Amino acid sequence: MFKELIINVREYEKRIAVLEDGKLAELYTETNDGENIVSNIYKGTVKNVLPGLGAAFVEIGVKRTALLHFSDLDFHFLERFEKGKKYSANQIGLLLKAGDEVLVQVKKGPVGSKGARLTGRLHIPGKYMVFLPQKRNIAISRKISSSKDRANLKNLISQIKKADCGIIVRTDSKGMSEEELKQEYKIISKIWDLIEKQAKFAKSPVCLYNDNDISHTLIRDLFDSKVTRVIVDDKKFRDIMVGRLNQINPELINKIELYSQDSPIFDVYSIEKEIEKIFMPRIYLPSGGNITIDHTEALTAIDVNTGKFIGKTNYEETIKKTNIEAAIQVAKQIKLRDISGIIIVDFIDMIEKANQEEVMATLKKDLKYDRGKSKVYPFTNLGLVEISRKHLRQNILTRYSYVCPHCKGRGRIFTPKSVIIKINRWMQRAEFFIGQEPIIIYVNSEIIMNEKELSSYFSDTFKMELKADSSLYYEEFRVVLKRTGKEITEEYNS
Repeated sequence: MFKELIINVREYEKRIAVLEDGKLAELYTETNDGENIVSNIYKGTVKNVLPGLGAAFVEIGVKRTALLHFSDLDFHFLERFEKGKKYSANQIGLLLKAGDEVLVQVKKGPVGSKGARLTGRLHIPGKYMVFLPQKRNIAISRKISSSKDRANLKNLISQIKKADCGIIVRTDSKGMSEEELKQEYKIISKIWDLIEKQAKFAKSPVCLYNDNDISHTLIRDLFDSKVTRVIVDDKKFRDIMVGRLNQINPELINKIELYSQDSPIFDVYSIEKEIEKIFMPRIYLPSGGNITIDHTEALTAIDVNTGKFIGKTNYEETIKKTNIEAAIQVAKQIKLRDISGIIIVDFIDMIEKANQEEVMATLKKDLKYDRGKSKVYPFTNLGLVEISRKHLRQNILTRYSYVCPHCKGRGRIFTPKSVIIKINRWMQRAEFFIGQEPIIIYVNSEIIMNEKELSSYFSDTFKMELKADSSLYYEEFRVVLKRTGKEITEEYNS
């Protein structure tokens, strides 16, 4: 596989596109708004403690207070903890009080109206290992299956690390030399030393460690020996990469190329057009079928359709081919859009069990190399497949878009006639109280275009006039008394 990293750097935004055989596979972005805070470490202030929920709300310096649950506390780093005493969730008030300062890490970023979820169990991720300042053990990635490799790595790390910390050995550490692992341990242990020093003197709330600097993500998670080349359009950013790689893996430096053409780098590699498709709910499959993706607050629903594809053989083969293509695309879109939480895929019903197994195998295979941990559950009797995926970062759709103010997330808006009838119902409720009082009804300009039809729905007893108001959304209207200018819309709403 030909794997490339294309990096576009601007003052207001940095973007990394991962191309596999020339096609967009993953997209990472960083803007100056600082909204992505997952894995950041903060010194926070406890705002209030709720024993009934077994949780505390902590101010960490972002828009909404974050939740720290009892199950995520590290007792030994709490001043009020008494050794030998057992605590339950409803006794969290014995461990934390309003005004206490705590070291916390963001476990899950804010979603919708919900604040971030915190943990007191801190970690510092590196490329080859994860540093655990509050643990003592060594754990090896499950993806390193060889017992010999696991034993060698455990022995090697035990000689490198100090006794007062723990280490999780990542998959990328396999095949790395002792010197390379020593160098990374030295770097991430120094990061923790700096965090400890800052924590003593910094005034809360304050961010002590920002894990979302996109250059960290690039070096740690994306740039490895499997990458064929990296093309970046900013010299300063290239120099930062070279400086960090010099400390970790200097052999990768010669794979970095500086882009110097006038045309935007994402246009040259046709990435911009692919990014636009991320915001589309429907994705077309090679055979002519399609999948539609619908995001809700509770889950993401993905529906598979044959579309215009009717196949050349029997119906079951047509359905199987569509479902296999859909499984490949579902896995791709989950990674590309960074869809997390509960995902429900409604595949087209298949009669033969073997076909279901083939579709399931395809889906699992294509999700195997996803950085987000996911679990795929078997087909239900209704032909549904459930996927649960760990939240990694704020997804692209949420970061670059918001709920449509016209439809309020429904994905549809009422017809002009429906809006007119809605206004008519308001007038029926208000008729007795208003009588002959002249009124003005302000509506969206598109509704004004249907004025003739609108008037036919109104009682002749009203003295009214219609006016357009460009500030109103499609389904909104305002009613004011003409003589006084008093707005009376809410007085007679249902």
